[in-house]
Amino acid sequence: IYREIMSAALALEEDLKIAFLGPEGTWTHQAALAKFGHSVEYVGQPDLSDVFDQVASKRADYGVVPIEDSIEGAVNHTLDLFADSPLKICAQILLPIENLLMANGPREEIKKLYSHPQVFSQCRDWINTSLPSVELVEVASTICAAHIASEESGAAALGSKLVASLHGLRILESAAQNRATNTSRYLVISHNTCPPTGDDQTSILCFGHFSLSVLLRSIQWLRDDDISISQLISRAHPSKDGDTSLLLEVGAHESAPAVIEATRELSSHWKSVRILGSYPRVNVQN
Repeated sequence: IYREIMSAALALEEDLKIAFLGPEGTWTHQAALAKFGHSVEYVGQPDLSDVFDQVASKRADYGVVPIEDSIEGAVNHTLDLFADSPLKICAQILLPIENLLMANGPREEIKKLYSHPQVFSQCRDWINTSLPSVELVEVASTICAAHIASEESGAAALGSKLVASLHGLRILESAAQNRATNTSRYLVISHNTCPPTGDDQTSILCFGHFSLSVLLRSIQWLRDDDISISQLISRAHPSKDGDTSLLLEVGAHESAPAVIEATRELSSHWKSVRILGSYPRVNVQN
């Protein structure tokens, strides 16, 4: 209720526009709704680069992009886009992922099961136990899967409650994923970062030639300044031979003297070091 009140208040102050990955009903759309509520305007984008472009060109005020799945790991395309973007992280969203079995007909009539490949991965154990003889058909999104299931006899889909609602499908079983604690993480991007709240974390992107000794020194500099490291993701840059993107997430705001000093130290050993932004720690959204 509080989120929706804030959403309505924001919409009254200005016509906020939020860009997100996918059509209506994707998990990224749901993450955006969890953060901004239903009173602002949402603009779905076909690709992550389009979300970045919408915000960079100020056609959208904020963008919501996936950064990490608790089962599949980091979303590498998002990391690659940050390497070449001036945009900042201003918030994060932790969203519990619950995949549901949905169909028009009864469960015993299901012959084909449609969903996105990542969802099949998240639900592999449950599928093998509960629907071992059903044909699995990979499609581009859970939205597409639900659309097919709504029109094809003997078809079912795996997706979210919002997807089922949008396509008028019955929920036959909930919590179909392998682990009940599957949580995905999303970032809110804009031109500005967030001021200190007293309980923040900061994302730092280092770029250059990967060296284990340099990596260890980078971590030690932060630990020497009593800065906790909550996340460390390395990624070979796809367009620059031999170079690596290293994402460090530390438990302090970027304005903290220790973070400033640590960033200065990191800059002496990497080709480039950029603070992507500071944002409050958050709990899982519902």
